[in-house]
Amino acid sequence: MDLWRVVCDAPSVSGDEGPLADAVEAALRACDHLTVLRDGDAIVARTTLGRDRRVVVAGHLDTVPLTDPPNVPTWTEGTGDDAVLWGRGTVDMKGGLSVQLALAVELTDPVVDVTWVFYDHEEVAAHLNGLGRLVDHHPELLVGDLAILGEATNAGIEGGCKGTLRVEVTTTGVAAHSGRPWMGVNAIHAAAEVLARLDDYEAQDVEVDGLVYREGMSAVGISGGLAGNVVPDLCTVTVNYRFAPSLSLEQAEAHVRELFDGFDVRVTDAAPGARPGLDAPLAREFADTVQALTGVAPAAKQGWTDVARFSALGVPAVNFGPGDPLLAHKDDEHCPVSDVRTCYSALRSWLAG
Repeated sequence: MDLWRVVCDAPSVSGDEGPLADAVEAALRACDHLTVLRDGDAIVARTTLGRDRRVVVAGHLDTVPLTDPPNVPTWTEGTGDDAVLWGRGTVDMKGGLSVQLALAVELTDPVVDVTWVFYDHEEVAAHLNGLGRLVDHHPELLVGDLAILGEATNAGIEGGCKGTLRVEVTTTGVAAHSGRPWMGVNAIHAAAEVLARLDDYEAQDVEVDGLVYREGMSAVGISGGLAGNVVPDLCTVTVNYRFAPSLSLEQAEAHVRELFDGFDVRVTDAAPGARPGLDAPLAREFADTVQALTGVAPAAKQGWTDVARFSALGVPAVNFGPGDPLLAHKDDEHCPVSDVRTCYSALRSWLAG
């Protein structure tokens, strides 16, 4: 609990992770059982005990921006197992990060070799992501038989993640004075057909390796118009498709282009999903341990997380961390102390054998 509060009370908005990264690095370098490497504000600490299996445990240091007034330092409501910690980062994801840091220091003789990864810039553009940078610079350090990402999951296992595809669907027209609209063609009006297709679209629930992913196709932005007295000749609807990990990026793009056939479609951002990974023996073993402790069966991660980066490396990966993911990034972010204790107990007992 004390470590969790200290970590949360160290502001580390994306781009300002340096002081927290310094503190984490110092704590890890003080441990004789760990070999430590730093790349920017990402830190990798590894045991080298000669075990026949290796587990990677990863979490990001950064948070989204603070509120005004700031929602750190954190504050506690309640006592004992009913206590709740409020403030930025309590859910996303300094609860999981604190569990990870505590165990990295404590577990000097785990039954598997462990790679502990603390990385920066997860909450911003993908090209800045510290885990992605480690994939580029030190891919050999991320190899393992299982990866566990400490993202919030209500202290249960969430397998894999959905992929995401963002496109701009553009309509064109002919500019004219708005006093003489018959002289032009209104591109914003033409976008009504794009929105109608979205409104009629029926998203699918897709089962992948026993877990059900709920797909979604949403307009997330619209822009158009030059001035208040001009019939617009251009309008762009931004659409985000969240798709089950059974689809490749190419298949997802083809699906979106088919939906908006007849319109100009430009892909602006894309990231593949990750299959649940629970068919891997070590993943199944860990999932059974968590379910035995919590009574909660694994579920699908209804979003995108960095498990996809591990999946792309051929490493089965699951999400497991304290806190309700629906509270991530919210001004009233808060997490039960009991969730942190559950995650700590489950991960410690499994890694310690």
